[in-house]
This record gives sequence, structure tokens and C-alpha cells, in this order.
Amino acid sequence: MKETRYFFVPEASTCHELPDDEAVHAVRVLRLAAGDEMMLMDGKGSFYRAQVTLATQKRCLYEIVETLPQERQWQGAVHLAIAPTKLMERIEWLAEKATEVGIDEMSFLDCQFSERRSLKLARVEKIVVSAVKQSRKAYMPHLNDLISFKNFIEQHREGRRYIAHCYQEVPRVNLFDELCKGGETDDALVLIGPEGDFSIDEVKMAVEAGFVSVDLGKSRLRTETAGLSAVMMMQLAKQV
Repeated sequence: MKETRYFFVPEASTCHELPDDEAVHAVRVLRLAAGDEMMLMDGKGSFYRAQVTLATQKRCLYEIVETLPQERQWQGAVHLAIAPTKLMERIEWLAEKATEVGIDEMSFLDCQFSERRSLKLARVEKIVVSAVKQSRKAYMPHLNDLISFKNFIEQHREGRRYIAHCYQEVPRVNLFDELCKGGETDDALVLIGPEGDFSIDEVKMAVEAGFVSVDLGKSRLRTETAGLSAVMMMQLAKQV
């Protein structure tokens, strides 16, 4: 018996054909044929049990057998905003692992001390899609393109907002402790700076805009490790 395979199809309920890259994987790699069953994910909260109706070298058509709405796995939105690292492999690793742990939105910041000023969002999206399928997530995280730090914090956002940094002269509280206190909303946003940290002016700007100044513990963390730690804290706080 073949293992049931999952495919990401944003318009699964209406298009009845796998996207080109998914079709190639289904037909050439997995060798699915007419009559085989597969699971589709639309990234919007539903899974679909489907049956292959036609499989050629480049196309894979299907019909929906059953629609399976999925409940959200957590309350409130988990949002990470982070400055991309100089080595893109590290931020791609973060995007993959954060998706597996559970995240609703990821934004990328262009900060004063950033070592990367450009981003190939399409590549990150492919990695996130793969992680969504691997971890069986019903919802696709929303990815936002690179934006200046100033423009980002000036945008109105509901929920609890935090900026993590290493400056001793700006009073900080522990992020996990703050998250566990709860609040009027379950939405949480954490800002993580570049390898050289945010500038002190950026930290002060964020605090003046209503962000709470936090630390992630006693260890000094790499950017991508700090980002994953923040996502895990946001998720764990929902289970306490």
C-alpha cells in the first residue's frame, strides 16, 4: 500500500490539477497513476482527499473525494519580524523550523546594522511550502518582503509587541515571562535584529512606539537562533 502523499495546492477545491512543480513530483518521482489517492492542502485551513484521474509526464489531474476542514492548532497570531542574516542559508533554516514549530506571519527587516539589504522571497516561500507539507500544517504562514525598520514599526498592529535586544541601558523583561502573563489578545509580535543587534536608536524608537523591551534569556544567541527561540516561546506560552 502506497503512503498517502501531501501536495500544496492553493486553489485545490476549484482547479482540479496539481501545480506544475507538484505534478512533476507526483508523476515522475512518486509515480502516481490514475486511481491513486493523495491528500491536498490549500494553506487556508482545509485538507482534501483526492483521487488522480489523469497522470501524464507533466500533468496530474484529480477529483476531490472528501473535504476535511482543519481546526487551528493555536489561538492568536504568532508573528516574527527579523533582519535577514548575511548567509541566506541561515534565514532559510529559520523559516523552515519556525513553520514546523508553528507561525502565522514572518516579516523581514532592513535595519541600521543589517548585513543583507535584499531578499529572494520566492525561495523562502518554497522552503516554507515544503515545511508546511512535511509538518502537516493546515495554514500557510504569510511572508512579508523586506521593509525598513522605521516603516515597519510605524505600521499600526494589534496585539502584544516586543523588541528583543542586548542593550543593558534599556530596561528589559524576559519575553517568556511576559508572554505567560497573558493579555487582552493572544496575538504576539517579536522583533529580532541583525548579527550586530538593533541600533540603540532603533530600540528607543520601538519602545516609544509601544513595543516592550525584552530579552530571550541569559545566553547570547545568533540571529536565527534568537528568532526560533522567540517563536518557540510564543507557542509554549499558549500551552502554559
